[in-house]
Parts: sequence; structure tokens; C-alpha cells
Amino acid sequence: MNIPSPSPETPPDPTAQKKAWTVGTLVYTSGGLAILFCWLLWGDFANGMKERAIYPMAQVMLRSFESPDWLVGLLVGSIPAGIGMLLGPVMSVMSDRHRSRWGRRIPFLLVSTPVVALGVFGLAFTPRLGSWIHHLLESRSPGEMACRVMAFSFFWTIFEIATITVNALFVALVNDVVPKKIIGRFFSLFRAVGLIAGILFNFYLMGLAQTHFLEIFIGLGLLFGVGFTLMCLMVKEGSYEAPLKIPQMSAKDRFAAPLAAYFRECFTEPFYLWFFLATTLGMLALGPVNAFSIFHGRSLGMGDDFYGKCLALSYGVGLALTYPIGSLADRFHPLRIGGVGMGIYAAVTMYGFFFASTAWTFAIAFVLHTVVAGIYLTGIASIMQRLLPSAKFAQFASAAGLIGAFCSMLLPPALGLFIGSMRHNYNYVFILGSILACGSVGAYVVVLSKFKSLGGDSDYRPPGQGS
Repeated sequence: MNIPSPSPETPPDPTAQKKAWTVGTLVYTSGGLAILFCWLLWGDFANGMKERAIYPMAQVMLRSFESPDWLVGLLVGSIPAGIGMLLGPVMSVMSDRHRSRWGRRIPFLLVSTPVVALGVFGLAFTPRLGSWIHHLLESRSPGEMACRVMAFSFFWTIFEIATITVNALFVALVNDVVPKKIIGRFFSLFRAVGLIAGILFNFYLMGLAQTHFLEIFIGLGLLFGVGFTLMCLMVKEGSYEAPLKIPQMSAKDRFAAPLAAYFRECFTEPFYLWFFLATTLGMLALGPVNAFSIFHGRSLGMGDDFYGKCLALSYGVGLALTYPIGSLADRFHPLRIGGVGMGIYAAVTMYGFFFASTAWTFAIAFVLHTVVAGIYLTGIASIMQRLLPSAKFAQFASAAGLIGAFCSMLLPPALGLFIGSMRHNYNYVFILGSILACGSVGAYVVVLSKFKSLGGDSDYRPPGQGS
């Protein structure tokens, strides 16, 4: 048999053998994909240092202001959740519909990033600013500590408004620029970078949090402001189909019609409702232990430095597990990993409730909690990208966040009041986490059943994909 030789008019393309990765209109070679990953992971490191450090720092700062548990829960938990509940859906829908030469996510990220940095810088000077306000008001002052809390609340609100936009649209940006075939493994790298950030903060800086507010907050603000902006400038989005035009209508209808469409599309499909329930209960299950872990450890004689070392250890274990868990998510689907992870977490928190009665037994339960929580979060990191309609990804993701924000707004102060009524016996947070985890497992079972009926692993199509 004669094998025809290539035609001289059509010489072989030397790039034809290179593997191409595609998402939307974007096409990457393996080298281009590696460069994209580097910039996104750099942005994630800058964001991760902020996320891993700012909330324990805020808890320690508020406690130094002699704030009660319910107020700590309100400021660090409920207020951010309330802001997210109102702002998240608006920014997400605006971003989904936005078109510019910079893309639909990056313009919002570039505007929000310096506002986050401004909020962090303000938090750095909160103790001094509060003292200055106290002396300025003289006899009219409600007290120096109250003035400090008011200054903290002001800058914390600025920080949270911008942070909610950044966190929501950063995930949406990843959904738009990272190929779906490897998104689980990519998010495992995201988790790994976040854990590295957590290890660095907790091992080296957590023990200094009480005495070096100013330096740590300024460093975090500079790292995030410069690092995240650089990522935004280096990552390029593709082009998108034009959004559906909104018909001419009155000013009242221009507000009411999109709002009605949002709730109709996001909250009438049973599959999404069960999905929202599973993930919301899963996130809430992690909340009770996390909310008061520093105070829990202190109540059992654990120093902040030892606490930081335990957290760094658990992050190290989690770091070693991130890529294997991400690969399992790509192979077996995040739904399955999420359900199994929550089942393990329910058992771990039950152990904590019965046995975490000394500093060392709490350390064991806390490390197990953090490692298993990390496994769960890594396993479901790509779950929204695998289940939600891509054209309206940020909208549906914000709907999931809306439910979570509403619950998170109520949970922290409720936990604070509950723990106060239990005379600060923080051990009860473990049993609350276990109960919520069991509810999450049940919801995951229902979602998995519905997922299979919609085509399953081989032919899944999101409900409402064509709408």
C-alpha cells in the first residue's frame, strides 16, 4: 500500500503536535496554561494571606478591646454576611452582563482591590484612631474601648464591602479562564497556595498578633494591594456572547423585572435548591468550631503561639493532600467528595465534643477538624464550575452565597449568645458542627441522585442552561 506524502502546498504545522487547552474563546498551549496558573496562583496567594490572617487578627483585636463574644460574632460574622447578602447578587449579575475590552470580571476586581487595601490600612490604625476620638470627645466619649470598636467597625465595613466583590468575582474569573477538564486540580493548587499562606501566618505571625497589629495589617494591605492588582493586569479574559437585551420599561420595572428573574431562575429549580442546601449546611458545619477556636483554646490553657503551631501543622497536612483530593474531584466528581468529606467531619466533631477537655486533647480535635475541613473544601472547590450554567455563573454562584450569607448572618451572634449561656463552655461548638454536617450529608445524597437523572458524569446539562 502506498502512503501518500504531505502536499507541498500544505506543509505540516509545527505547532500541531502541541496540546491545546480551550475554554470559551481562549486557547492555551501547555506553556501558556502554566503562565496563566502562575499569575492566578500569585493573585490567590496575595488574597489568601489576607483571608487567612485578617479574621483571626480581627478576633484578637476585638478581644483586646474587651468586646463580648456576641459582638465579636456580630462584627466578624454577621455584618459581613449581611453585606454579602445585599451586595453579592448585584455585583454578580452586573459582572455577568458587563462587556469591555478588559473582560467582564477584571474591571470590577481592579476597582475593588485598592478599596480592600484601604480598609486593611484603616484597621492597622484602629487602636490609635479610637484613642484619638476618645480624647477628642472628652466628656461626651462613650469610653476609649467603645471608640476603638466604632473605628474598627467603620474600616471593617469598608474592607468587607470590597472583599465580597473581590472574592465572588475572582472565582468567576477562574471559571471563565481555566479549562473545565482540569479545574478540580487547579482549585487544589488554589487550596495549596491558601494553606501555604495560612502556614506562614500562623507559624510566624500569629503569636505576634496581640502586640504587632500595626505592622502586620500594613504588610497585609501592601501585599494584597500590589499583588492582586498585578495579577489583574496580567490575566486576559476572552470574548463573550452579548447578554440578552433588557426591553424598554419603566424605572420601577427596570428594578423589579431583573430582581424577579433572578429569584425565578435561581430559586425555583429543585436541583439548585438542594445543591444550595447541601453546600450551605456544609459551610455552616465548619463555622461553630472556627468561630471561637482561639478562645476555646485559651479557655483550656492553650497559648496563642501553640494554637498557631497547631494550625500550621494542620495546614501542612492539608497541603500534602490538596493535589490528590483535587485529582479525586476531577475523577469522581466534587459531589461525591463533598458528601464523604462531610460524613467524616461529622465523626471528627463528635469526637471533639466528647474528648476535647484539655489543651492537648483540644489540639488533637482541632487539628483533625482543620485537616478534614480542608479535605472537604478542596474536594468541593470546583463544584460550582461543574454544576452551574456557565453563561450565568456569577449569578447562580451569588444565589448560593445569598443563602449562606443569610445563615451566616444569624449564626455567629446566636453562637455567641449560646456559648455565653453555657458559661463559655466552648466544647458545645463541636456537637453543633456535627449536627449540621449530618444534615449536609443528607442533602448531598439528594443532589447526587438528581445529578444522575440530569445526565450524570458523562452527559450532565445544568437546568436552565439554555435560558
